[in-house]
Parts: sequence; C-alpha cells; structure tokens
Amino acid sequence: MTIAETQPNPARTKAGEPVVNDFSITIATKNGSGSQTANATLLRALFKMGIPVSGKNLFPSNIQGLPTWYTIRASKEGFIARRQRAEVLVAMNKATVLDDVQKLESGGVCVYSDSLGYTPNRDDITFYKIPAGKLADASGLAGKLRGYAENMAYVGVLIYLLGIDLEEVKAALTWQFKGKAKAIEPNIKTINAAIDWAKETLTKNDSFKVERMNNTGGLIMIDGNTAAALGAIYGGVSFVAWYPITPATSLADALNFYLPSLRTDPENKTPTYSVVQAEDELAALGMVLGAGWAGARSMTSTSGPGISLMSEFAGYGYFAEIPAVIWDIQRMGPSTGLPTRVSQGDVLPTYFLGHGDTKNVILLPGSVKECFEFGWRAFDLAERLQTPVFILSDLDIGMNQWMSEPFDYPEGEMDRGKVLTKEDLERLGGKWARYRDVDGDGIGWRTLPGTDHPMAAYFTRGTGHTEMATYSERPEDWEKNMERLGRKFETARKLAPAPVEDRVEGAEIGLIGYGSTDPAIIEARSRLAAKGVKTSYLRLRALPLSESVESFIRAHDRVYVVELNTDAQVAQLVRLDAPELAGRVFPLNHNDGLPLTARWIVEALEKMEA
Repeated sequence: MTIAETQPNPARTKAGEPVVNDFSITIATKNGSGSQTANATLLRALFKMGIPVSGKNLFPSNIQGLPTWYTIRASKEGFIARRQRAEVLVAMNKATVLDDVQKLESGGVCVYSDSLGYTPNRDDITFYKIPAGKLADASGLAGKLRGYAENMAYVGVLIYLLGIDLEEVKAALTWQFKGKAKAIEPNIKTINAAIDWAKETLTKNDSFKVERMNNTGGLIMIDGNTAAALGAIYGGVSFVAWYPITPATSLADALNFYLPSLRTDPENKTPTYSVVQAEDELAALGMVLGAGWAGARSMTSTSGPGISLMSEFAGYGYFAEIPAVIWDIQRMGPSTGLPTRVSQGDVLPTYFLGHGDTKNVILLPGSVKECFEFGWRAFDLAERLQTPVFILSDLDIGMNQWMSEPFDYPEGEMDRGKVLTKEDLERLGGKWARYRDVDGDGIGWRTLPGTDHPMAAYFTRGTGHTEMATYSERPEDWEKNMERLGRKFETARKLAPAPVEDRVEGAEIGLIGYGSTDPAIIEARSRLAAKGVKTSYLRLRALPLSESVESFIRAHDRVYVVELNTDAQVAQLVRLDAPELAGRVFPLNHNDGLPLTARWIVEALEKMEA
C-alpha cells in the first residue's frame, strides 16, 4: 500500500491523542477459514501484555463458508463486555466487507485483504489494504494450509500498526500448538513477512495502539464450559450422560478431556467415573436420575431443545426426589432458533419444568469462576435438597474466553445430604419413612442401594405416595406431600447462593441482573455514574429468589431487571414473588442474539427514565 492509498482518520489525527488499550477489534472471516488460531493468538498476546481483554466468537451454526466474526475487547479500565461498535476492523470476507465497514465506529481503522476487490467508501475511516495471499507465500505451505496462513498476515500487520509485542505473539503461538515446531514455524514466517512488508509499505495514520500494562497478573483465561467441567470434577462427579448439542457439547468434551487424568485410580489405573453418550436428551436425564438414585454424583449438559425433551424426567426427579445436576448452556429459541447465538430465554420454562405444580432450583453463574464454583456446589445442593438442580449458563459465558482469578478449591467436605447408614437404621430399630419431614425443612431421609439392613429398601415412584413411599390416591396424602415439597422449596430459598449486592447511598434506581449480562451492567453503571446517575445493583445467583430481593426493591423507587430474553422472564418472577412491589419493577430486556452492551443498557435506561 502506498501513502496515497491510506485514508487518514481526521477525528483521531486532529485530536493528536493516542488511543491506548481502549478499543475493540472485529475480525471478519469465513467459517472454516482457519482464523481461530490467529484470533486466539492475538487475544492471548494482549492478555500476556497485561492488558485486560475478552474475546467473543460469532459464528454460523450450519454451513462452512458462512460469515464469522471474532471480537477482541481491550480495556485499560478492565471492562470486558462487548462494545456495540468496533474501532478496528480486519476484513477478510468479501461477502460482508461492505456491511462490516459501515458498522465501524467513526474514526476507526479498517485492515482489508486485497483479494476482496473492495474500494474504500467512507472518508472517516483509515484504511490499510494488505496482500494477505502474497504474504502467506512466506509460510512455505501449500493448499488448504496456505490459506490458513493468510490469517497470520493480518496478525503481522496488526503487530506493526498497534504495537503488539512480537515475543508475546510467538509465545502465544507456541502455547496454541503445544510447542510443535512444525506447526509454529510456518506461521512465524508469515507473521515476520507481514511485519517487514508493513514497515516498508504502510504509513500509520491512526491513533490506536497498545502498551504493556500490569493488570492481568495472576489471572487465567478460560471458557465457562471448561470451568464448569473442572468444577464438576472437583465436586466428585462420578456419572455423566449427555447428547451433543450446541453450545453445550464443549462442556462434555472438557469432562472427557480432564477426567482420565484427574479421576483415574492411581493404584489400579481404572477410571472412577463413567461417561455415556445417550441416544437423546431424554435418555440422558433418565440415566442421570438412575445414577443419582443409586448414590452417584451424576450430571448432564444440554441446551434449550434438550431441556424441552427432558421435561418428563425432570418432573419425575422433582416428585420422586432424586438428586441430579443439569447444565443448560442457553441459546436463542424458540424451537431450533439460533443455535450459535446467546439468550437467557430458558429461565421461566426451566423454573417450572415438568407438568403439575413443579418448581425447580436454578443456579445462575455470572462468570467463569462461578461456573467452576457451581460445578461442585450444585452436587452439594442437589443431594442436600434431594432434587434436580439446574444451572443456567449461556453461550457467551460457556464458549467464549474470559479472564478470571484462579479457582478456589471446594470448601469443606462434600455434603451428601440426609442419608441413613446401616448403623443409623439399627439405632432407629429399622423404623423410618422415606418421605417423612422429621426435621421441619421438608426434606426426608433416604437410603442408598447396598445398605446392609433389611429395612433399608423403599419403593421409588412418581405416582401419589404416602410418607412411607407406599402408593396412595388419598386426597389427604397428596396434599400433605405437596405441602412438604413446598416447605422444601422454602428451604432451597435459604440454601441457594445469595445474590451479590452493591447498594449506593442516595440511589433511586436499582438494577437486577444475572448471568452474562453482568459485565455490561458493571460498565453501564460506571457510565451512568459519570453522568451523575446513581444506581444500586443486585446480581441474582439462584432461584428461588432470596428474601433479600424484596428488601432491595423496597430500598429503591424504580428497579429495572436487565436480561437477554424477549418476555422479561425474571422480571415476571420478581413481580410474582413480590406482588405488592410489582409497581416498582420494570423490565429492561433485549434479545437480538448478541452479548449485551453497556451502551444499550445506558440508552434504554435513559429512555425509560425520560
């Protein structure tokens, strides 16, 4: 590229102020083009430079060759939510380049491949055309692999333009390819060729750059599904049944990856776990309930369509009172919906999943660290409450890369709940009742198969039953059982993880959020505070709602429930739980399939407040 081909960015150059560690990069490619390694390398290199970052992959669900976008957010202030518009674009897809350029923030930068045949059409953007194909010749690769090397051409150009540390890029590549020189060297050659070409050819006319910081020391990068799998392993998972579905498959993949090394008996070299790929989601939950009934710590992972199929067994587990853990990595519905887009649309259907008067316990992780924590804590809760416990993560947390503090080892011993041993039964003279509320918390005592006592056995059923687990159609037995289950749900309200609150003195506005909306809410509150708008914040971590939610609503004139679904599902639950305060609760919901942004929250809130 010559100087004449570069269109300067008037807004940035006039200001003369460099934009350091505070912008988003969008990389537009085709699915299957091999860009994942290049994008992950850039993300990791920036992270290792001490710059707070997050990476989000927006990819098609079905056909190779469809558009894919990868966004890297760099923020010196530590904000990691998606930005609504990027400042830097790498355009490598002819099918989307016109639209991609139009979505760039005014004053931004566009690096584009000469193979696109694109002619710049905005005068407020700085353009850099690169010969990506020619630069890939340096790799020495041929065929499909050479095509992959073209992605390293934009890595090299970004190193030159933004000032990314080359040594950190090399280290990231080494990490990506696990030190395999045969895979690393061709990519390094392409990157070096691109840097040399950029130095000789390009004149930098923009203000965006990165500089080394020290704000990621001690942190790790990981996706939520891997964190969830590790949490489950550290929580003692011993049985997994699952069926493949996007975006939950990688959770089961992570279990299959880590279990052999972490859960194989060191003496006899035999696995201490079982993983079964079932014929469908209904069968998977059936197996999980069977294992949970037998005393195993059992779990499955799925997404919305799988949750629908699991409905019948979920109700059975609730009424027969069998521990189980079900991860739902939420995606856009209804029906098949958008399998590779994020949503929080499964809250209401999962809360009431099962026919009749069923209400389920739900955990709502808001970070990868909480994915790990809830990975083990869910087993404790399921066994203490003797009920299926659902964990509603989503595609954004589950599949994208997040910074995190290292995970904490589970606190204390595992809580196996109320389990009678042979010695307990001998002490009781064999007199016990499976569904009797001895302790006033709605939770009966159970025995496990193999307990060596003649009175240990009981009949498990999903039909009407007495506290002795015998079949009954008597109205008084039915009502008594349902009243006890109601008490157990109130016990769950106390045992489930409490919300995280930040109350601000003088704030009239309260925000309630959960899950992957948390980073956007944190950033939005900062922006609102800069405008003089005080807000308090309560982040839900579980359903049923904690009693502190009502107190939070009473403390504020207006409470907005921020969530990613069309029907404002948690706002409905909040109003249902606190009907006398419903007039203070307002939905602030959005559902376009993309991770929520701070800009949307601020603009939507200001519109509601006007």
